[in-house]
Amino acid sequence: MRVENDLGRDSVPKLVWRIAIPSMLAQFVSVFYSIVDRIFVGNIPQVGDVSLAGVGVCGPIVTMIGAFAFLIGIGGTPLMGISLGERNKLRAEKILANCFMMLCVLAVVLTGAVLLLKEPMLKLFGASDVTYPYAERYFTIYISGTIFALLSTGMNQFIICQGYAKVGMFSVMIGAVMNIILDPLFIFVFDMGVSGAALATIISQASSAAFVLWFLFSGRTEIRITFGGYSWFTMSRVLKLGIAPFAIIALDNVMIIAMNALLQKHGGADGDTLITVNTIVQSFMLVMTMPLGGISGGTQSILSFNYGACRSDRVILAEKYIMSLCALYTGLMFVLARVAGPLFASLFTADPELNAQACEAIKICTIGAIPLGIQYAIIDGFTGMGQVQLSLPLSLWRKLVYFVSIFMLPVFFGAESVFYAETISDFVGPVVSVAVYLTAIRKILLKREMH
Repeated sequence: MRVENDLGRDSVPKLVWRIAIPSMLAQFVSVFYSIVDRIFVGNIPQVGDVSLAGVGVCGPIVTMIGAFAFLIGIGGTPLMGISLGERNKLRAEKILANCFMMLCVLAVVLTGAVLLLKEPMLKLFGASDVTYPYAERYFTIYISGTIFALLSTGMNQFIICQGYAKVGMFSVMIGAVMNIILDPLFIFVFDMGVSGAALATIISQASSAAFVLWFLFSGRTEIRITFGGYSWFTMSRVLKLGIAPFAIIALDNVMIIAMNALLQKHGGADGDTLITVNTIVQSFMLVMTMPLGGISGGTQSILSFNYGACRSDRVILAEKYIMSLCALYTGLMFVLARVAGPLFASLFTADPELNAQACEAIKICTIGAIPLGIQYAIIDGFTGMGQVQLSLPLSLWRKLVYFVSIFMLPVFFGAESVFYAETISDFVGPVVSVAVYLTAIRKILLKREMH
C-alpha cells in the first residue's frame, strides 16, 4: 500500500491539513463511544436522569483507564517517528513490538485490579446510594473489555505515525458506527438499560481493535507488529515520553472525579442533579478536547519525523500551522457553546431547569477555549520531539491550577462555582506554556542539528 503522506518531503501546510483533519475527525467520531451511551441512557423512561448520573460517575474512571493507551501509544510513536526520520527501520520495529506487548500486559493487570476495587472506587468518586446500582452495572461490563479499548486506541497511533491518517480515522469509525447501531438495540429493544450501553461499547471497541491489529500485522505498513526484541531500556523510554499525555488525560479525569465528589459534598440535596449537569458539561468538553487532541496529537508524526531528520525549518513551520488549526477549532467550539448549548443539553435531558443549568456551565467552562488550544499544540509538540522534560511540567502546572481551584472555589462561592476552575486553568496554564515555547524551541532544534 502506498503511504498517504511523505512526512519528509510533502508540503508542510498540506501535511498538517491532511493528517490533522482525519485525526481530528477520528477523535470526534470516537467521542460518540461515550456521548451516544449518555444520550440513550439519559432518555431511558422513568430512570433516565439518575441512570445518567450513574454513568457520569463511571465516565472519568473509564477514560482514566483508557489513558494507559496514550501512555504507550503516544509514548512510542514519537520514538518510532524519530527512528523513521533517521532511516532506522530496525529500531522502529523494536519500538512497535515492545509497545504492543506492554499494552497487552497493562490491559490484563488493569482489568483485574479495577474489578477488585470497583465498589470503593465508585462510591469514593461520587456514586450515591441511588446512583450506585446503575454505575456498578455499567462499570462491571465496560471494564471487562479493557483490552479492546487499549489496543484499538493505543495501536492506532502507530498507524497514524506512519502516515496513514485516513486508515486511522476509518478504524475509529468502525467502532463508532457499531456503537450507534447497537446502543438503542441493547438499551431499548432488549431492555438491558445501562448494561446494554456498556455491552454495545465493548463490542464496538473489539471491532476497532480487530481492524487495527489486522492492518499492523498484515504488512500493509512499512513497520508492522513483530515479536521479540523486548527491552527494558526501550520500555522505559516509551514510559518516560508517554507520561506527559498520560498525565494530561489521567489528571483531567482525576479532576472530574474530584468535581463529582465535591458537587455531591457541597451540593446537599441537589448533589445528584449537579453530577448530572457535570456529566452533560463534560460530554461537551469531550467534543472539544478529543478532536483538539486529534489535531495536536495526530500531527506529532510530522514533528517527530522532521526532528529526527534534523529539518528544523519544517518543524517550526509545522508548529505554526498546528497552533493555528488548534486555535481555529477551539474558537469554533467557543461560539458553538453559546449558540448550540441548549440543543446539546436537550440530547441528554428533557428537564428545562436541568438544561438551563447545563448550558450556563458549558458557557463558563469554554471561556478559555482558545488558550487551551494553544496549550495542547505546545505540549503535544514538545512530546512529539521527545522533550518530555518540558511537556510534563507544563501539563502538571495547568493541572495544579485546576486542582487548587476546584477545592477552593466551592468553599467560598458554593458548589456550582467549581465550573470556573476550567476557565482559570485555561488561561493561567497557556501563559506559562507560550513563554516556555518561545524561550526554548530554537535552542532545542539547534541542539538537535549539532547532535
